[in-house]
Formats: sequence, structure tokens, C-alpha cells
Amino acid sequence: MTALRDVEADLSRFRNRGLVALLGVLVAFGLVAARAVYLQVVRHEDLKAQAESNRTAVLPIVPHRGLILDRNGVALATNYSAYTLEITPSRVDNVETVIDELAQLIDIQMRDRRRFKRLREESRNFDSLPIRTRLTDEEVARFTAHRYRFPGVDIKARLFRQYPYGETASHVVGYIGRINLAEKAQMEDWEDEERANYRGTEYIGKLGIEQSYERELHGLTGFDQIETSAGGRVVRTLTRTPATPGNTVVLTLDIKLQKLVEDMFGERRGALVALDPRNGEVLAFVSKPTFDPNLFVDGIDVDNWKMLNESIDKPLLNRALRGTYPPGSTYKPFMALAALTTGKRSAGTVINDPGYWMFGNHRFRSHGDEGMGGVDMYRSIVKSSNVYYYSLANELGVDAMHDFMAPLGFGQITGIDLKGEVRGVLPSQAWKRKNYKRPEQQRWYAGETISLGIGQGYNSFTMLQLAQATAVLANKGIKVRPHLGLATEDAVTRQRQALQPPEAVNLGLDPAHVDVVTRAMVGVTVEGTSTRVFAGAPYSSGGKTGTAQAVTIGQKDKYDARKMEEHQRDHSLYTAFAPANEPRVALAIVVENSGFGAAHAAPIARRVFDYVLLDQYPSEEDLAAVRKGMASAPIGKPRKASEMAWPTADATPP
Repeated sequence: MTALRDVEADLSRFRNRGLVALLGVLVAFGLVAARAVYLQVVRHEDLKAQAESNRTAVLPIVPHRGLILDRNGVALATNYSAYTLEITPSRVDNVETVIDELAQLIDIQMRDRRRFKRLREESRNFDSLPIRTRLTDEEVARFTAHRYRFPGVDIKARLFRQYPYGETASHVVGYIGRINLAEKAQMEDWEDEERANYRGTEYIGKLGIEQSYERELHGLTGFDQIETSAGGRVVRTLTRTPATPGNTVVLTLDIKLQKLVEDMFGERRGALVALDPRNGEVLAFVSKPTFDPNLFVDGIDVDNWKMLNESIDKPLLNRALRGTYPPGSTYKPFMALAALTTGKRSAGTVINDPGYWMFGNHRFRSHGDEGMGGVDMYRSIVKSSNVYYYSLANELGVDAMHDFMAPLGFGQITGIDLKGEVRGVLPSQAWKRKNYKRPEQQRWYAGETISLGIGQGYNSFTMLQLAQATAVLANKGIKVRPHLGLATEDAVTRQRQALQPPEAVNLGLDPAHVDVVTRAMVGVTVEGTSTRVFAGAPYSSGGKTGTAQAVTIGQKDKYDARKMEEHQRDHSLYTAFAPANEPRVALAIVVENSGFGAAHAAPIARRVFDYVLLDQYPSEEDLAAVRKGMASAPIGKPRKASEMAWPTADATPP
């Protein structure tokens, strides 16, 4: 019996253990079933997407950048393809050693190394960075044969930007460069769609039109959906959404005129802005000296950057947009208009000019300290009387001058479609209080007003502002915002879409008052300070010469350019419009440290008018004279600009 009870106890324990084991198995299978339901039903779509992403990848297709053309279809920015040798630092054990080994196969100069180092400092470690660009076919073949030795190094076919005319119009066209870390950080604030459109993009507009019209020029990024193996190798392309090339941007700029002016400047520094006063179109936008934007496309090397950045001539400064100058006597027509508008003087008011004007114990000097006798408004502009405008400034006062000049655009942002425009200085009592710290500096002294009348003192404006104000005179008081964008053109359909023209604003000037001033400016070219330059011109134009001090001359000292450093000599200025009866072009020009306006600035204005109105381009004899520093009135027989060969967008760049 005892043995039977023992057997039954063992069987009971076995059955209990079996039930526990069965229950455990059922629970385990239940958990597996529940997990299967959860994975296959609840998370089906999510896991399907993850599995698909492990099998496939989406690669961006960077669009071709749009072209930039001048108003006549001449290509100012184009693209070309070339091979580039690139290193991904995160995939290389020792970058310097790899570069040394690559240099045994391919010519890698020290400037290439320095540029690579700078790019590496500005980029993320997993970016692919060029160590050499524009490889020859022989170099490509040589590297391909040894590619197995260089993991993390690849040859890529890239589309490069090219600026066919090099330094010509470089400040306007601008350039592109690799997107740096600061720009990548800024992109994080973009809208999701816009940020996604820049996936894979490595270059962006840095300056000029390339920067201002970046969205138009960039295009729409495409995508390849590819299937990959477990090892990450591409098996096949599943779908493709092609990239849409960027739009072509057509400018109001005339590159023939632009090059003409730049050639006429020669080695001299300065700026010129030429506008169509009727619609605000910029015909020429010159800043000298210039620079070659092609240097920046691959990443500028240290030597060239140092040369450009440290030059005393400041070639990277866009003088037309950011350079500010005292306007000198070119300010006098606007002062005359202020006198008429405010009623301070009539056109017939005569002021005695003895060659100086006394304010307290201070003697304000005139040209060569020679008097002109009785001077009315017409003669004050034609012969450029300082005394007339010294006394007028004293009568008007600084705030009245400020309030009249501001609507004309002086000391204001014009709103041109280029980034980086500066405001300059149109002084007022409020301006001085805001910009100076000490109470004695904030106070406006009556003697400070006098020199403002002849465009000196605190007055400091850009040539863009001066050209816009001159265009207002030429357009009988109608102000139009200057602009460079003329139209966009679809890269695929070639359909052109004109950009919205800026609104014209009537400043409410009395036409009779404007006529008094513009007739006097015509007199400047007929019997005044620029008569010699415009002798024989088959058209009538209006203008005003100006000479502005670069440094202050003592009251008892006499200006002598021969005894001064070149960078301390007076600036030469000229403002003008033509033809006088129905102006089609208005301009402002400064030639730095060149002296009297009629000697150096006015002759360049004459060439602009000859081109726009007569289709005349300077002869080789003219340009040779400029190179010798002898620019004056026309010398040789001009050429027909329309007969000169200029490539189109489809032509091979020069």
C-alpha cells in the first residue's frame, strides 16, 4: 500500500508539473501570437516602411543652375561639366598621408592643399570635398587604375559654374561657392519644402545676382529611388523624378556698355551707375577695380584671397552699391531745386561771388579763390559757384535740406535687387544726435551747414543714389526704383516671363522748377565746365561736374595734387542725362583721386552717351590712350557696337 501511495503521489506531481509546463507553453505561444499580431497588424505599415527603407534609398538629383544673360542675350554665367577628385575625410584614416600618395599620381599643388584645408574647416567631416578639380582624361584614367588603394577617395563628374567675361561685371553677377556651416545653420530655419529642395546641393549664390536670385537660379531637386543589396550596393533604379533646371535670369544690364565703361576706367578706381530714367532699368553698374569670380567657384586659394582682401584698392568692395562719397558740386542742381521749391530763392536772384564766403571768422573758399561777380541760378550751375551755395545752405538750414533731399533718394536705401546696399549719410540734427555719444558732439553747429551746400561736410552718398536722383530730374520729378532683373526664362520651354516693373512715384515737383535746373545742366555742356568734352556731340545732354575732397585741406593751405599721396587727392565726379529733350539714360560717375570732374569723369559719360544714342564703341586708339592714362574726349574713329562680335548664351565662352 505504501508503494502504491508513493506511485500515485509521483503521478500527481507529474500531472501538476505537466499542467504547469502546458500552461507555460500556452502562455509562450500566446505571447508569440500576440507579438505576431502586434507586428503584422498593428505596426504593419510602419515596419513595412522600415523594411522598404532598408531595401531602398532615395538619392537627390541636383538641378542644373540657371544661366544669367544680359538684356541682349549675352551669357554672363554658364555651366560646364568636369571631373573632380574628392576625399571624404570621415572615410580616410590619415588625410595628409592619402593626399601625399595621391600627389604621386595626380598633380596636386600647394594651393590645392590649402584650399582643401580651408574647405575642411568650413564643412562637416562626412562631406565629400574636392582636392583637385578639372581633371584631364589622362589623370582620370591614372587614378582609376589605382582606385583600390584609396578608400574614401572618388572621382565625380560635377557641373561647374563659369563666368565667361571674368572680371567684367563681376560685382553685379557675383559668384557661387560651397555652402558653409553658417549658411547650413540658416537653412534650418527655412520651410520644410524649401529645405528639402536643397538636399544634395553643395553650392549657393554668395554675391550679386547669383545671391539675390538664388531661388530662381537653383531649380527643383529631383530624386532617384534605388534598390540596394544588404551590402549597400545599388541593384537597380526603381523610380526617378528628374530635376528641373533653374530658370535663366535676364538682366537689364548691357554687357557691351558695361565693358566699355570698365575699359575706359583703365587702372583707376571708381564707380558708375547708368539708368533708364523712364523705367529704372540699370544699363551699367560699374565698380573698379574688379575681380575674377571664377576664382571663387572651386574655393579660392589663400594667395588669391590674400591678394584681393588686403589690396589697398579694395577690389572686393562694390563701390557702386557700398562705396559712399561726398557728391561735391554735383549736389548743386538739387540745392537749386530745393531753393525754388521752398521759395528761398527765385531763378533770377543774384548773389555776389567775390571768391569766398565769410561765416563768422571762417572763410569758406571758392574755386581758386577767384570771384565770379553777380551770379544767378543758371550761372551758379553752369559756372559752378561755391559762394552761391554756401549762402543758400545757410538760408535753408540742415533740416530743410534733409527733408527735401530724402525723397529724391539721398541717404536712403533705393531697394535695388542686390543685397548689401548701404544708406550713406544725409545729415540732419536728429542724425547727429543719434550717431554721436558726447553732448558736445551731438550738437549741430551753424558752421557745419555751410559746406553741405556744395556737397561736402557730412554728405556721403553712393553713386546709385546720385544716379537715381539725376534720373528723377531727367524724368521731370517721377521716381522709379532702380532694378537689374528684367525677366526670367524657363530652361525647358524657353518661355520668357517679364518681372514685375517697379511702381513709378510722382514726387510732386513743380515742372517749371525742374525745367530751370535741367536747362542749366544743359548749359554746363554748352558753355560751362564740360563744354570741351561734349564739343561736336550730335545730341544735347545735361550734366554737372563735381570735385570732392578725399581729405580736408587747411583754411590757409592751397590744394596741390602733386604734393599729395595719390589716395589723398580729390575725387572726380559727373552726373548727366541724355538726350536733353527726352532722356533715355541718366548716370552718375566718380573717378577716385583724379581731380576735376571735367577732366576724368565727364569723358567717360560722353562715351556712355555715344554708345547708347549713336551705337558707337571706342576705337582701339581710344582704349590705348586710356591705358596710357590719357583719357579725355574721343580720339580715334569709333566702331559700330552693333557690328562687334559678342557671343550668345549658346556660344562658346570667350
